[in-house]
Amino acid sequence: MKISNLLQFQDQLNRRTFFKGASSVMTAAAIDSLRPQLLFGNTTNIKPKAKRIIYLFQSGAPSQMDLFDNKPAMIARKGEDLPDSIRKGQRLTTMTSGQSKFPIAPSIFKFAKHGKSGMELSELIPAISSVADDMTLIRSMHTEAINHDPAITFCQTGSQLAGKPSIGSWVSYGLGSENQELPAYVVLTSFGTGRPDDQPLYDRLWSAGFLPSKHQGVKFRNKGDAVLYLSNPAGLDSGVRRDSLDRIAALNKKHFDAVGDPEIQTRISQYEMAFRMQTSVPDLLDISKEPKHILDLYGPDVSKPGTYASNCLFARRLAERNVRFIQLFHMGWDHHGGLPNAIKGQCNDVDKATAALITDLKQRGLLEDTLIVWGGEFGRTIYSQGGITENNYGRDHHPRCYSILLAGAGIKKGFTYGSTDEFCYNITENPVSVYDLNATILNQLGINHDSLTFKFQGLNAKLTGVEPAKIIKDILS
Repeated sequence: MKISNLLQFQDQLNRRTFFKGASSVMTAAAIDSLRPQLLFGNTTNIKPKAKRIIYLFQSGAPSQMDLFDNKPAMIARKGEDLPDSIRKGQRLTTMTSGQSKFPIAPSIFKFAKHGKSGMELSELIPAISSVADDMTLIRSMHTEAINHDPAITFCQTGSQLAGKPSIGSWVSYGLGSENQELPAYVVLTSFGTGRPDDQPLYDRLWSAGFLPSKHQGVKFRNKGDAVLYLSNPAGLDSGVRRDSLDRIAALNKKHFDAVGDPEIQTRISQYEMAFRMQTSVPDLLDISKEPKHILDLYGPDVSKPGTYASNCLFARRLAERNVRFIQLFHMGWDHHGGLPNAIKGQCNDVDKATAALITDLKQRGLLEDTLIVWGGEFGRTIYSQGGITENNYGRDHHPRCYSILLAGAGIKKGFTYGSTDEFCYNITENPVSVYDLNATILNQLGINHDSLTFKFQGLNAKLTGVEPAKIIKDILS
């Protein structure tokens, strides 16, 4: 190719990039100005019940038949092989597919009915049981994935493949933020005592994917400083920092004017957010003025940074500051062996603090417009992985049925929805998919899940995928 032709081609490419970027910017600006009308206008007629979400994600998959779905008929069948008529040749993981038998392992924990609703719950979660009349229990969740990483990714993004936007990013994109001093989407993580060496979590689980990167979740670290570089270096005061940011913003604006890349605008806004967080985050993390009775409500771990209890208190403080989407990931629920001891540790982590969060929000009038979701990525098998003893067993992954809890923001109180067979293996009534759950979460925020889309690779991508998703209307008050 001649030099003149090469230069002409480069010039065309630069102009094409510019106009494509400028078009994206103008389109994004237009969408930003219209988004409230698109999502809340006369075309949807959805009245929002929730202003914010607190998603308490239990990573590793809690055992539903040890916590939420009592199966007393299994006691008499302990050690029996799970009937083929129940399993129906369904997919197994490689961890148990080679077993010659699938011995039934009934829960060793007792269940009782709680509250005026009579919701049946395990002795492992006495504090959560005490707020049973504030919750809906769904026993008929199911999912498409059978291994942890794709299953968690599916819950968060509506796809088993990495790279799609997380639910918190979709909410941030759809609704924006009511607090300009903190991110719209904040993530907190904690390690469980039941299995402290459990699978890691990946930052892509709260990624914005193909959405503008300003909508990605901001993770507060569970060790050391919650957010790095909040303090100015020695010899640099806030005035000098402000002057530095103004100069950087001017350079970025010139770059944006030249190439029209919308990510440059994101970079400017993120610098500004970081500057404002130097004031807002220390105030958020300072719990010294919390009354003793509130700290006692959350339990002794509340003063230990990075614990689930501490994160639950921060979730309430974030909710008070109108952060749109607050997500806690608590690791340690993957109990292939030694389940009885391990699940006791996990429940000790989360029981008191979860109930405290619901109680604390309720007494402050925040529960009525805050939607709480508590659950993992799939369930566990009624049969034991490996052998069983009188007081010990393990459970493999089970995507066919599992349980979750919801509370607040237009959710029925003291309500149990869906059911499973006597083996807790197949759903017998009111199946609920991950898509259905996510559609319902968006609905409570006043968002039509079919309208919240983003053009990507020629498709109108959305959180709830291409298969029909339904709002779980029966659980709404």
